[in-house]
This record gives sequence, C-alpha cells and structure tokens, in this order.
Amino acid sequence: MRARGITLVAVATTLLLSSCSAPADSGGGGGDEGGGEITEVQIIVPAEPGGGWDQTGRALAQVLTSESLVESAPVTNIGGAGGTVGLASLANERDPHTLMVTGLVMVGAVETNAAQNRIEDTTPIARLTEEPLVVVVPEDSDYETLEDLVEDIVENGQDVTVTGGSAGGADHILAGLLLEEAGLSGAEISENLNYIPNSGGGEAVALLLGNNASAGISGIGEFLPHIEEGTMRALAVSSEEPSEVLADVPTITEAGYDLVLTNWRGLLAPTDITDADREALIELVSEAHSSAAWTEELDTRGWTDAFLTGDEFSAYVDENVTEVTETLQNIGLVD
Repeated sequence: MRARGITLVAVATTLLLSSCSAPADSGGGGGDEGGGEITEVQIIVPAEPGGGWDQTGRALAQVLTSESLVESAPVTNIGGAGGTVGLASLANERDPHTLMVTGLVMVGAVETNAAQNRIEDTTPIARLTEEPLVVVVPEDSDYETLEDLVEDIVENGQDVTVTGGSAGGADHILAGLLLEEAGLSGAEISENLNYIPNSGGGEAVALLLGNNASAGISGIGEFLPHIEEGTMRALAVSSEEPSEVLADVPTITEAGYDLVLTNWRGLLAPTDITDADREALIELVSEAHSSAAWTEELDTRGWTDAFLTGDEFSAYVDENVTEVTETLQNIGLVD
C-alpha cells in the first residue's frame, strides 16, 4: 500500500497581542532568560471559525483553563491564504507566550502562495493530533460511491466541483492524489480538478448544504455532525483502517484507490523566543496533553493522538515541508 506520510498525514494583516504574563520585550534573542510560570497564553487560529484549526485552538484553550493550567487563553482568528496570513502575524508577534495552530494545510499553503514567512522560521512547540480526511457529498447526491465521484471528475472535469480547505492543503492534495490514482498526470489533474478552496470549515459546509458543490473533503471532525444529522453522506475515509466514529464508511483503499493520507495539527510559537520560554510552552502543552479533559476531546472529535514536542517536532516539520513540496509538484499544484 502506498501510504502517504504527509500528515495535511489539508494561511498581510499584522496583529500585536498583549500579554498579562510577560513584558512585551521578553521574547527576543533565543537566549535562556525569561520563562517562568505562564498565567496567560494567547492562541492564534490562522483560519475562520468552524474548521479543524479553530476546533483545535478552542479545544486547547478550554482544556488549559478548565484544568487551571493558565488563568486565561484567549483565541483570535486570523484567516486567509491557507494560514499564511496568520503566519505573517506570528512573525511580528512579540509576546513569547503565544501559540498558533498549524498543520499540513499551512505547509502546503506556504508553497502554493509563495509566502514570504515560512514555518521553518518559527519556533515549533508540539504536534498534537493526526486525523483522517473524509470525502462527502450532499445527502441527495447521485454519487453512491467514491468511484462514481472520481470517474465523473475524470470524464467531465470542471463540471464537477470539489470543496474543502485552503488551496494546497490536505483536502486539495487528497483530491489531486485521487485523480493521480485514477490515471491522470500532473497537468491533467490541474485541468480536470475544479477545487473550491475555503479559509474555514464553515464555508465548505455552507457550499455543500446549499448544493453549490458536488463533493467535499475535510477532516472527519468538521463534517461528522452533518454526517450524523443525515445532511451529508460519507463516501470514504483516508485512513489505513476504518474510522471508529464512521465504522460503516470504507477506506479510500477499500473503495479502489491505493491511497492513505492523514492530516496533522500542531502548535508554533514566535520566532526567537528564549530557550526558557520555549521550554515553558512545551511543559504547558505537555500538561494539557496529559489531562483527562484532552483525552476526552480526542475521543469526542475522532482525533488520533500524535503528540511530539521540541527538537523531534522541529525535525518532523522540516521533513514534512520537503515531502509536501515534492507531492504538490508531482500532482501539478506548484511548479
């Protein structure tokens, strides 16, 4: 099986956030001063409300405060361009006690948008989760199987619309890989795939529920409520094994395409924070990860625990950037 280790495994404005726990100039230099107890942490979600990054940021904020790990954890949404607008904001952030949600979507968006600010220039803190994607259609769609959908795209190209997260993100990559598995080349994929990107999961949901898109791709957690309500129908999931929360839905491999893809989400901090502040953030996130409240969030949302911190996470990010860039080139999404 050709399992993809890309873990999407699916984004201008400068915002300066103030901190109640540290003076504004405490984040420079990368030395080992600063740090100490964190009483407030700012959380940036680089997307509009309703999507997987927003769910992750708000779930983390809830755990941090409910477990009394911090006094407050305000969440700010800075959507646009697959997270690269939020990434530009983080590049100008001076509060060292700031965490921004990131993931494979941003890795791809940096490449497709030729963004000036890059993930490698930030301070990686932790990988939190991995999540399979799900391909859905509106409940009254004529597509009964994933093969029905893919064959229609191959035959009718731009007449079939697929919506999901940002251009170059996990959802977009999965759509391209499905067409590659169906026999199209990089140039043919670009010509046939009519992909409608969105800066937040809520926008993709609205397109599907309004019958303004033929199909959608996103993390299971984003579409799950609508699948359970019966307003969307799941055709396949991108994990190697069937999903526990969608046990009756076939995997993409079972549906006839030799493809496994999971999406990862994690946390970044500003550039050049001190070693002490970096370690304090890693310790804080580790405490949240160890809590029963976080375990409950994982179970409820169908997220897979993929916790990784510090230098190991930094190395993972570097490897992921290389792998995603090569994949985007192979399926014709970047030159």
